[in-house]
Amino acid sequence: MRPLVLRGELVSLSVPVKEDIKRAWLWYNDRQVRLFLTNPDGILFFEDELEWYEQLRREKERNRVFAIVENATSSLVGFLGLHKINHRDGNAELGYTIAREHWGRGYATEAVKLALIYAFEWLNLRKVYARVYEPNVASIRVLEKNGFELAGRLRKHHYVPGHGFVDELIYEKFRE
Repeated sequence: MRPLVLRGELVSLSVPVKEDIKRAWLWYNDRQVRLFLTNPDGILFFEDELEWYEQLRREKERNRVFAIVENATSSLVGFLGLHKINHRDGNAELGYTIAREHWGRGYATEAVKLALIYAFEWLNLRKVYARVYEPNVASIRVLEKNGFELAGRLRKHHYVPGHGFVDELIYEKFRE
């Protein structure tokens, strides 16, 4: 049993549970899943994921991380977080990961839509922003489908294996 926070048609955002740690550990060690994360060369030990889970619990005021759950099966398909929540300035950074076997099904697009509802209606933020590497076309599409606009570009800013140094794009969406 896991508490749902927001429900969409395909997926819901829910509170992560301890049983999610093993799946997170496997996904975050998958080179294809890691490719466009900040630390693509990272290798995570199971104990790292245990610490990650405990950190989520301790820092839930500054970072709200949700499990993305497929509604049809109640299966965990990924994670999404609103990070660096700043109530004074009214913003947060969005990040998300979908397990490779669930790519291309619209789950990230709907999870981001739900995260925006949470950020704007429940946290009363005025802006959500995201950073994405230029070769990550799928993630750019997810952001643009949800109304994010390109706000800036850091040229040749990040090294991605197989792509060399790539531009980091900064997208933002304001509450309407």
